[in-house]
Amino acid sequence: MRYMQPGNPARRLQLFAIAIVVIAILFIGRLIQVQIIQAADINKMSLSSRSVTHTIPAIRGQILDSTGRVLARTVLKYDVNVAPVNVKPLPRKVNGITVEIPVNQLVAQIAGVLGMTPEEVSLKIAGTGQYANIKRGVDANAFDQLKKLNIDWLYFDAIPSRTYPSGALAGSLVGFLTSDGKPMGGIESLYNSCLAGTDGKETYEKGEDGIKIPDSVITTTKAVNGRDVHLTINADLQYFAQQVLTQKWASLKADWATAVVIEAKTGKILVAAEAPTMDPNKPGASTEAARHARVFESSFEPGSVIKMVTAATLVDTGKGNPESRVVAPFGWTVPGTNGYRVTDSHTHGNDKLTLTGVLRDSSNTGIMKLGQAVDASTRFSYLTKFGMGKKTAIKFPGEASGFVLPFNQWDGVKKYVSMFGQGFSVTPLQSAMMYQTIGNMGVRLQPQLVTGCDDANGNLQPVATQPGVRVVSEATARTTIDMLEKVVEQGGIGRHAAVPGYRVGGKTGTAQITDPTTGRYGNLHAISFIGMAPAENPQYIVAVTAYKSRTISNSLGATPIFKSIMQQVLRTFRVAPSTTKSANIATEWK
Repeated sequence: MRYMQPGNPARRLQLFAIAIVVIAILFIGRLIQVQIIQAADINKMSLSSRSVTHTIPAIRGQILDSTGRVLARTVLKYDVNVAPVNVKPLPRKVNGITVEIPVNQLVAQIAGVLGMTPEEVSLKIAGTGQYANIKRGVDANAFDQLKKLNIDWLYFDAIPSRTYPSGALAGSLVGFLTSDGKPMGGIESLYNSCLAGTDGKETYEKGEDGIKIPDSVITTTKAVNGRDVHLTINADLQYFAQQVLTQKWASLKADWATAVVIEAKTGKILVAAEAPTMDPNKPGASTEAARHARVFESSFEPGSVIKMVTAATLVDTGKGNPESRVVAPFGWTVPGTNGYRVTDSHTHGNDKLTLTGVLRDSSNTGIMKLGQAVDASTRFSYLTKFGMGKKTAIKFPGEASGFVLPFNQWDGVKKYVSMFGQGFSVTPLQSAMMYQTIGNMGVRLQPQLVTGCDDANGNLQPVATQPGVRVVSEATARTTIDMLEKVVEQGGIGRHAAVPGYRVGGKTGTAQITDPTTGRYGNLHAISFIGMAPAENPQYIVAVTAYKSRTISNSLGATPIFKSIMQQVLRTFRVAPSTTKSANIATEWK
């Protein structure tokens, strides 16, 4: 029998030591590779698998009226969420002793804050999913209460929510936001660059259980909030005007109605009311038409309110004066038109009127016979200087420019009917600014809707204003106001616009509306009254229009609205009553 010879122990030990060294070198090499050479890449991969990035929403700026009243603001609401797989009892200290609070008690606490039943919450958090929403749009008070419960498997998403505290007050003027935050119309669109902020970002690490790791590194890009926009609108007056307008609009059964109040010496828009309007908190509840600001966006033939412009043009060119005489028949065949006949609104004989009397009685035949003394080119020039056919400097979203045909395209009819407001169109704002021009002693200003936007430090940066444009002389403006006073003092309809204690000047307007099916004037009208007070030194212009009035077809439907709003304006700003009398101007002759 042969036996194995015992090996050399020293040799075996040497080999074993070499093997250990090789293995150690391999481990050390791998460790160096992992912790040094590939450390950055591995850490990046690891972080990406456990990091979470949240958007920190910027708060949109407020829209404020001239007194600082909030018309639009953004508040944060919160979605309350949970990963059902992470729901578990939580330790709490009670009287210095750590105890475990079961899930059903935590659920009862959550339900109490959210106004839900425990059963409802339990259904939401059941299962092993990674996400479930318990309730959306929770207000800040409920959010704070939930945070105090310190339930680490609850998490929250902050959601900016745009609210309009005054509801339908100036709704179509302010505009609204869509559900995804896109501005739609009004100031929300026009001043979006000021109102919108810049969202920030927050990144943190989460554990395998999906819960934020305490003291984990948070990288934050701070949100930059939006800035506030200040309007010239007076919310109290706007509210009053809307109430009056809505009531009368309903009784007139008109398609829509507007009321504009302008500060004569500044062009500031104090009121831009319309009916119907919309509540920007729930724009979907209104019609598409009601979501548009008709004060800026709708245009119509103005009718007899333009006779003021024709009269001012006569005076300013020296072709007429307040007591220029005319025989105004009920009907008149327009020269050179192959028999085109124009009539007045009421039957009468050959009235012997002055230019002032023509305005008082709103005579179409009288204004044409006197107005023909001024050539078409000159009249067109005055119409455009009064602001017709041009958008205002406000650049309101969807703003209409109105329309006035160049004089070299006027036919024989248009040359005459344009003297009493047919053949071209204006917006409610444009018509108000014509009277602002006269009330401001002949200088037309650009209307102002926005005072300014705050800068990053909260300081108001005023909107740049354009210099006024001299349209007629100061003497012409004064004479025109004197004539307009007689409309309110003596006019059959105009006298219903009188405000007790104040001298008021103004003009009625009843414009026929074209029937789209026939292309001819139909039986519906745009009725208006535009005036100013106090007439001795005009401070405020009020312009009222109702489109397609179905119960009253003349300015008797507009004068009560004008009177109510003008009274409230004068009362609000404590304008002293008039102490002087109007000019002594003859309205008729023998």
